[in-house]
Amino acid sequence: MTTTSSPTPESVSGEVTATDETPSTSLTPRQTVQAISGLMMGMFVAILAGTVVSTALPRIIHDLGASQSSYTWVVTLELLTMTATVPLWGKLADLYNNKLLVQLSLGFFVIGSLVAGFAPNIEVLLGSRVLQGLGAGGLTALVQIVMAAIIPPRELGRYSGIFGAIFASATVGGPLLGGFLVDSPLGWRACFLVGVPFVLAAIVLLQRTLKLPTVRREVKIDWWGAFLITAGVSTLLVWSSFAGNKFEWVSGWSFLLVAVALVALVAAVLVERRHPEPIIPMDLFRNRTVTLAIVASALVGVAMFGGSVFLAQYFQIAQGYTPTKAGLMSLPMILGMMVASTIAGGLITKYGKWKVYLVVGSVLLPIGLALFGTIDAHTSKYMLWTFMIVLGVGIGLVMQNLVLAAQNDVPARELGAATSAVSFFRSMGGTIGVSVLGAILANKVTETLNPGGASSGSSGAVPNVAELPEQARAVVENAYGAATADLFTMSVPFAVLALIAVLFIKEKALLTTSGAERRAQEEPDILDA
Repeated sequence: MTTTSSPTPESVSGEVTATDETPSTSLTPRQTVQAISGLMMGMFVAILAGTVVSTALPRIIHDLGASQSSYTWVVTLELLTMTATVPLWGKLADLYNNKLLVQLSLGFFVIGSLVAGFAPNIEVLLGSRVLQGLGAGGLTALVQIVMAAIIPPRELGRYSGIFGAIFASATVGGPLLGGFLVDSPLGWRACFLVGVPFVLAAIVLLQRTLKLPTVRREVKIDWWGAFLITAGVSTLLVWSSFAGNKFEWVSGWSFLLVAVALVALVAAVLVERRHPEPIIPMDLFRNRTVTLAIVASALVGVAMFGGSVFLAQYFQIAQGYTPTKAGLMSLPMILGMMVASTIAGGLITKYGKWKVYLVVGSVLLPIGLALFGTIDAHTSKYMLWTFMIVLGVGIGLVMQNLVLAAQNDVPARELGAATSAVSFFRSMGGTIGVSVLGAILANKVTETLNPGGASSGSSGAVPNVAELPEQARAVVENAYGAATADLFTMSVPFAVLALIAVLFIKEKALLTTSGAERRAQEEPDILDA
C-alpha cells in the first residue's frame, strides 16, 4: 500500500487513504494491547459516568429539591441519548476515520461532564446528561467496532473478556465510587468531574497508539433515516418514561405518543430499504444470528441497567445504608460480572466455542432476577450478595458474547452496523426498562405511603430516611423494599424470553482474520495497490 493524498469524501470513490500511521493488518498482542488501551480507558470512564450517579442520586435529588420522576430522568436522559445515537455512530464508523470519531465522542463526554459538575439546578443537570449520552453513544458503538477491525473473532474472545470486565466494573463499580465521593468533602459534584482528566488522557493516548487506515469512498449520508430513527426511538422512550407518571398508560397522550413513534419508525424502515447507505441496513435482520442477538440484547438490557440503578436506591432507602456502604454492597455483582466475562473470554479464545456461555448466562439471569423478587427491607446482606453474584455472572456471560456472535456472522463492511445494532437495542431495552420500572416504583411507593390518595406528608420527593422519625422511616423502608422486589419480579419474563432467543442462535466457528483483513478480501477495490 502506498501513501496517497487526502481528497474529500465527496470526490473519492473506492480508495483508502493510508498514512504513515497506518499499521499492518496484523498486530502483535503487545501492539494490540497498546492500541486498545486508550479505548478501554475512555470506555471505562464513559460508562462510569452513567452509573456513578446512581448512588449519589438520592443526595443530588434531595439537594436540588427534585422529585422521584427527576430521579429516573437523570439516568434515562443519558441512556435515551446514547440509545438514539448508537446506530448513527455505527454508520459513521463504516464511512469515516474511526479514531477521529472516538475522539469526538470523548469530547462530547468531557463537555457534558463539566456542565454537570457545575449545574446549579436540575434542569441544567438534565441537559448535561444529554451531552454525556451523545458521547457515550459514540463509545458504545465505536470501541467494539475498532476492536473487531483489528482483532480476529477467534482472538476477540480474550479481549472481549477484558472489555466485559471493564464494562462490568464501570457499570456496577460506579455506585461504589459515587457513594465514596458523596460522603467525602468533595460532594456529589465530584461524581461528574472525576472522570474528566482520565478522558483527556484517553484522547491523547488514542492519538499516539491507535493507528487505523481510513477508507475513503463516495458517501451518501442517510439524513432522513437518521432523523426518523432518532425521532421514533426518542418518542417511544419519552412515552415509556411519562406513562404511569404524568398520564395513565391507557390515555390520549399514550395513544398519541405511541402513534407518532410507530409512524416515524415505519417511515424509517421504508427509507432504510431504499437508501444506498442506510443507518441500519435492513438485510441485517435477514441474518438469524444478528436478529436473535438483537432480541436477546434488548431483553438483557432491562436486567443490566435495572439492577444497577434501582439496587443503589434500595440499599440507601430500604436498608438505610450510607452512599459509601451502598456502593460497597454492589461489589459481589462486580466480581460476578468481571470473573465470568474474563474467564469465558479466555476459554472462548482457547477452544473456539461460545454458545455454551451464552446459554449458561441466560439461564442464570431469570434465576437471579427471581431471587431478587423475594427481597424486602430486612433481607440480610449475605442473601443479597448471593443474589448479586448469580445475576452478575449471568450478565457477564451474556453481554459481550452476543456482540461477538453477531460480529462473527456478518460481512466486514457491516461490522459497524451490526455491532451498533446489538448495542442500540441493548441500550433501548435498558432505557425503556429503567423508565417503565422507575415509573412503576414511584407509583407503588406513592400508593403505599398515600393509600387511597390520602395525604401523609409525601410530595413525591425522594426521602432522606436519616431525617425521618423512626415510625415514618420504617414505613418508607418497607415501601421501597416491597416496590423494588416487585420490579425484579416483573423483569423475570423478559429474561426468560432472552433465554429462548439465545437457544435458537446457531453456533458458528469463529473467524481467524480481523475485520480489516476481511474488508480487504471482500472489497479489494477499495485498497490502493
